[in-house]
Amino acid sequence: MNNIRTLTATEYIEPLREGGSLPAIVRADDEKTYVMKFIGAGQGTRALIAELIAGEIARVLGFNIPELVFLVLDPVIGNTEPDAEIQDLLRASAGLNLGIGFLRHSAEFNLLVPPHPTPEFASRLVWFDAFVTNFDRSAKNVNMLIHREKIWLIDHGACLTFHHNWQNHLMQSETAFPYINQHVLLHLAAQIPEADRECKSRLNSSVFGKIISLIPDSWLNGLPFNTPTERRKGYLEFLNHRLEVTEYFVKEAIRARSQIV
Repeated sequence: MNNIRTLTATEYIEPLREGGSLPAIVRADDEKTYVMKFIGAGQGTRALIAELIAGEIARVLGFNIPELVFLVLDPVIGNTEPDAEIQDLLRASAGLNLGIGFLRHSAEFNLLVPPHPTPEFASRLVWFDAFVTNFDRSAKNVNMLIHREKIWLIDHGACLTFHHNWQNHLMQSETAFPYINQHVLLHLAAQIPEADRECKSRLNSSVFGKIISLIPDSWLNGLPFNTPTERRKGYLEFLNHRLEVTEYFVKEAIRARSQIV
């Protein structure tokens, strides 16, 4: 798990228009480039929180994740951008946003070219995506890159779907996550029980607490919680309980795989 650095965005380079929330490539005051996810985008801070929590859990599980940083945005850096929609997005995102290290010269993951995922890797990834309820790892949207001959995971803003409706969040943590049947690597995931044991050995309430503590208070305001502390507690309760009941989604993943192999 990394400490999250706080940087200042100094240059708006270009929008990434393939993303529905219009993320952008920016340069920061460390002279490195990042993909910036904006607090003013459609899903607001929830997508950034999901990106941070899921990304850091994946890092603990041994996956390659680009560095996550906090990026302070002054909308003035986009003054030369002619697109009015982007100007509106920048103005709505003044303050603290999320940056994801930009992997230059990377290629989208493709099963037909190396590196080829092993059954062990595929099983751990299926487990992780089911754990964080990640809908975005299908053949249509793999959200993996090949960079320096390694597989990197990206784009976790759609995870933790429960936080769009906090009602009965502990009950929601018991979902079997049937959407796992769309996972791009499910057919290779021949070691799901082993992955369950391995992943559970790396995660615990202390790990979750440290990750959740990284979330800025400014991202945690809003109903149904009165304080950021209460909302952090809600995330911790969800993750702790989901770790206790992994059999729900493990059985579903094994069942779904049996239908395709």
